[in-house]
Amino acid sequence: MRVREFTLFAFLLAALPGCALRADPTADPAAPQQVSALPAAERRALDRALGRYLRDRPGRAALAVYDRTTGIRYAFHERAPFVLASVAKVDILLAFLMAKGGERLSGLERRLVSCMIRYSDNTCARLLYVTVGGRWGLARTLHRIGAHHTRPGPGFLSGWTRSLPSDQVTVLERLTDPQGPLSARARRYAMELMSSVAPSQAWGVGTVVRTGEVALKNGWLPTELHGGLWTVNSMGRLDVRGHELLVAVLSERSPDMPTGVDTVERLARLVVRALAEEEILDEGVRLAVARRLAGSRAFLETWAYPRPGPTPAAGQDAQHPPPQQPPPARGAAAPPVMATVDSSFTVSS
Repeated sequence: MRVREFTLFAFLLAALPGCALRADPTADPAAPQQVSALPAAERRALDRALGRYLRDRPGRAALAVYDRTTGIRYAFHERAPFVLASVAKVDILLAFLMAKGGERLSGLERRLVSCMIRYSDNTCARLLYVTVGGRWGLARTLHRIGAHHTRPGPGFLSGWTRSLPSDQVTVLERLTDPQGPLSARARRYAMELMSSVAPSQAWGVGTVVRTGEVALKNGWLPTELHGGLWTVNSMGRLDVRGHELLVAVLSERSPDMPTGVDTVERLARLVVRALAEEEILDEGVRLAVARRLAGSRAFLETWAYPRPGPTPAAGQDAQHPPPQQPPPARGAAAPPVMATVDSSFTVSS
């Protein structure tokens, strides 16, 4: 399929009045759910364990988890929002599937969504962001599902969305809830995408256990906003010893990406162990999870897996994003869809 079709698809939807996808206003995606609190003694013990670990780590981090099996919720250090980077692509996925209202996706739509989630492709994310109504369209969807502390990024910059871990857990809830806004087919499709990400991106919350189902999405981004320090995030659904866990760990101000990844993974291990009493095995787990996520699927060798790039230049951060690019003129060449570095993000994540 020609690259130009990808660009025209979203920009035509954005340009024509009423063409951006909208969810059914009669639906009620924020249905009440049974919630239990973590027992006080266990909460204090987990708070202390997480706090002790973070005392020796650079930057800051926060997390939230929902055990759908027991109804227990837990959040830690949710004091201020974080830049989401490519974790925001799960928000876009939910908004897009809600807007489709159970309608089957076209081949073009499936290609866009697949590239966005499995390979963290920023160009595909930009097109889908426009399709769901951009900043304001995504904000309306998130408000409807109960994610009230998330502020989508301006222009095409969905990666600059700011949010709290608990809001991202809410997104995972609505994406997987049998009583939620998505059909069974849409829910299966979303989990299939998140459980088959590129092996090079199979780190984060999914690496905390050797066995069980894993569906995840990660985000990573060095920003001038924090002096070139790294934002590293991970969210996902885990099946751990009979517990269905929805986990989101967000972090910022790590000196490099490996440090941020280590912080995110260790926090995820601590909270999973506390809720599911899982024996966490560190050595070799990342390779095992990468194999499990890849499964029998053969990834196209010509598709570039996005990798961290250089620190963004001054002025290209969340407070001073680069100028919004106008839609390409009719007949103009479109940028390559599978580029690993997207100029609007400066660095792919």
